[in-house]
Amino acid sequence: MANRLLRSPLARLDLIDIWQFIADDNERAADGLLDKIEVALTMLRDNPLAGRARPELATALRSFPVGNYVLFYRPLPDGVELVRALNGRQDVQPENID
Repeated sequence: MANRLLRSPLARLDLIDIWQFIADDNERAADGLLDKIEVALTMLRDNPLAGRARPELATALRSFPVGNYVLFYRPLPDGVELVRALNGRQDVQPENID
């Protein structure tokens, strides 16, 4: 059975916002970044402990950088859940996660 890759409602909105922000200047670049994010998510789905542990933000939370963005995710018994996708310059606090 294949590992699952889930996206929280906030993560889905984050990905749309990222695409729209970049696409305002360059749709091809926006598509390229989302492709890189999908590649990273596939890797994380199969290697859920690859990212950095982030206990200061939430229990079992991990992060993984992709370009100027950081993917925040939780390992699951059978995959991962993308919780948020935020700009790496953002000062992320626990309240930004859920």
